[in-house]
Amino acid sequence: MDKKNTVIGVLLLLAAFVALKFAPSPQPPVAPAPHGTAGSPGTQPAGSTTPAGTIATPGGIPPAVQPVATTAPTAAVAEISALNSTDSGHSTALLANGFIEVRLSNRSAAIEEVALRRFPEARGSSQHYIFNQVRTGPMLGITDLPGLPQSSTGGLGPRFEIVSQTPKEVTYRAILDGGRLELTRRYYLPDGNEPGTDPYQLQHQTTLRNLSGETLALPRLALSLGTVVPTGSDVYGQQLTSGYSDGKKQHFIEHTRLQGGGFLSLFGIGSREPTALLPTHANVRWASLGNRFFASILTPAAESPAVGLLTRRVPIATPDGSPQPTHYGLGAEALFDLSPLAPNASNTLAMDFYVGPKAYPRLSNSDNFKADQDKVMNYGMFRFFSQTLLTMMDWVHRWVSPLAPKWAWGWAVVITTLTLKIVFLPLTLAASRSAKRMQKIQPEMQALREKFKDNPQKMQQATMELFKKNKVNPMGGCLPILVTMPFFIGFFVMLRTASELRFESFLWAADLSAPDTVARVLGLPINIMPLLMGATMVIQMRLTPTPSADNMQAKLLKFMPWMFTLFCYNFSCALALYSTVNGIFTIGQQLIINRMKTDGPAAAPGSPAAPATGPAAGGGKRGGSKPMKNITPARKK
Repeated sequence: MDKKNTVIGVLLLLAAFVALKFAPSPQPPVAPAPHGTAGSPGTQPAGSTTPAGTIATPGGIPPAVQPVATTAPTAAVAEISALNSTDSGHSTALLANGFIEVRLSNRSAAIEEVALRRFPEARGSSQHYIFNQVRTGPMLGITDLPGLPQSSTGGLGPRFEIVSQTPKEVTYRAILDGGRLELTRRYYLPDGNEPGTDPYQLQHQTTLRNLSGETLALPRLALSLGTVVPTGSDVYGQQLTSGYSDGKKQHFIEHTRLQGGGFLSLFGIGSREPTALLPTHANVRWASLGNRFFASILTPAAESPAVGLLTRRVPIATPDGSPQPTHYGLGAEALFDLSPLAPNASNTLAMDFYVGPKAYPRLSNSDNFKADQDKVMNYGMFRFFSQTLLTMMDWVHRWVSPLAPKWAWGWAVVITTLTLKIVFLPLTLAASRSAKRMQKIQPEMQALREKFKDNPQKMQQATMELFKKNKVNPMGGCLPILVTMPFFIGFFVMLRTASELRFESFLWAADLSAPDTVARVLGLPINIMPLLMGATMVIQMRLTPTPSADNMQAKLLKFMPWMFTLFCYNFSCALALYSTVNGIFTIGQQLIINRMKTDGPAAAPGSPAAPATGPAAGGGKRGGSKPMKNITPARKK
């Protein structure tokens, strides 16, 4: 494969990354003003009164979010302990299985936080990762419902009593609106052994019952999906997203959509002003909120889908209470329209609520997840390739684990990369043969350019005849790259968010999901794997024959390995490992290709296009029975 095709491949990879990183997401439809109020959304007109038998509502738009503290791991536990010790009316309930611990509060009859028992908070830590640890309110908290006071921590006030409780189930109940409305909330956590259940997914029902003798018009209900904040590997929250599925297509709202500015705003595309709240109106089959590795997914029952999603930008406060200017989290609420309740009638919202890792093998289990929840992985246009390769890597990991349990995921990346290269080796060899044929007829092509420089049409005809005579396909070098590139880009996209790689070690790297920094010099990290990747690229460029001696192209080729190394220097170790293994295989492949015989007709001896022996012809003898060496033309000094 010549260097021109290598340049094309690298540029395609860079273009795909830029498209994935900076392309604006499709604009979801903006939600209309709820309930058709004449004033601003979520408010009643001034001087209006509430009709008899109707619960007043601000329209399901929760109040503005106050900054939340960043006193992360210990703060949430200390907050709960303080509430237990100072408020005799407040109690917590705990549901647990072998995978998660769910802490619920009677203050909101909702989920304060979820501990993921199989994922540590930090590398080497005995503490569990806590979802919704830094929060504006509880998950599945009803952010607005008239007749209930709001607590200082978000959600409803302390008006619930526990009706029943077992290790797997808890039910709360409250009487609202002067005794006219009963609210019951039930949570059930399976252990994962029951058919159609997953241990990370709770079953929840919220039931409203009219205790009065008149019809009650219920408000739009907003149920919180929680709050996600930047993590150590994503300090600016670039991978914080909310999303939803309308049953046919998935839509995702990235954190950068709300922060304003960004790369495209430099060219006048998009707003530079931050957006505090982004409402969308759609038929929501499921809604999600997540960071790089973990997500909450709310899946309403098919007969009562949500009608919209609110995504909000959450300012993160410092210990002194002031918001940090550059750090923001993301929150989301799913909206539900409720039908009016006749006397003594009830209305139940049933849903599943997943809180756990963004793990495609788990979420793609259609027995437990029937609404395509695996699309929460957000692989984009390379979904098929990413899913296929992650499934392959997961299978390799299961095979390797008994042999090398400590480095199993690292070997899974290596073996999957090598498998991909071997599968596409025939295409690569075909491209290389085409490139060598093209290399062989370069002198004849140059002669044709000189001969027909004033007649482009005749030059094109003569060139095509030359291609046909020597069995050269002008697209032969590019087509294999176009076929294989989606697989390699899909692998790249998949490795960015693979929760399986979190805190997994390999060789000297302590965490495959983070840069493999071994030391710091003057504050600069020393990452070994990207440097090895750059070295393999330099060697590849030296081994690959150059089709021409164009000075501009030569400079670009020399600069590209350094540019690509800097571009990928702070990527996760898994990405650098993939690129390094890919480069080492390509080096061995190119050494073999450079010694292959060239097939196809040769130029006639004595013709102007027949190259003489010497440096320009490959630096050696041209015996047909000997392997062909690198035939890079000598460059002018």
